[in-house]
Amino acid sequence: MSLQHALLATLLDGDATGYELAKRFDIAASNFWHAQRAQLYAELKRMEDKGLVSGETVLQTIRPNKRVMSITEEGLEELCRFVTEPSDRIALKDDLMVKITALDIADHDAVLADIERRRESAVAQMARYVGDVERMLHGRDEETFVRTTHRIGPYLTLLRGIALEEENIRWCETAARLVAARRQRRTAGRSRTA
Repeated sequence: MSLQHALLATLLDGDATGYELAKRFDIAASNFWHAQRAQLYAELKRMEDKGLVSGETVLQTIRPNKRVMSITEEGLEELCRFVTEPSDRIALKDDLMVKITALDIADHDAVLADIERRRESAVAQMARYVGDVERMLHGRDEETFVRTTHRIGPYLTLLRGIALEEENIRWCETAARLVAARRQRRTAGRSRTA
């Protein structure tokens, strides 16, 4: 998948300025795709050059002019083509996992602190996703929502994000418990040899 496809999917919710699209992207795609705003703007320009999106300049008197982007027929065709391709396996790059791999030569307290930061981040992110789901459901139960909504994809990606954060929290709690036990064993071994 490319950033291009993630942006095209985000534009299915309607036309948007680059700023609005970046905010929408943060909500709709942050649980499965990360990009800096500068990357989004550069990619939108490339997509416009390819004819996948079109931009219209809206003149404003008080604020700077803005450019409203919309998905084109070519963009819809590209997104449909992408949807029919088999998905790749998740490519995970996680510096905490490298630290965990090297744990036995490292400062256990520093690694424990990093695990706790990751756990806190997962708790906060999960709370945001749960809030997004509640706003999306807007008082409806899931069955009613699925039956009446225009698009179910964003809801499903939020459920995936919640599940991933729940797993991150469980893993962090297990890892912290085991690293603390390892640290205690290491400390006890040092005091016996001293």
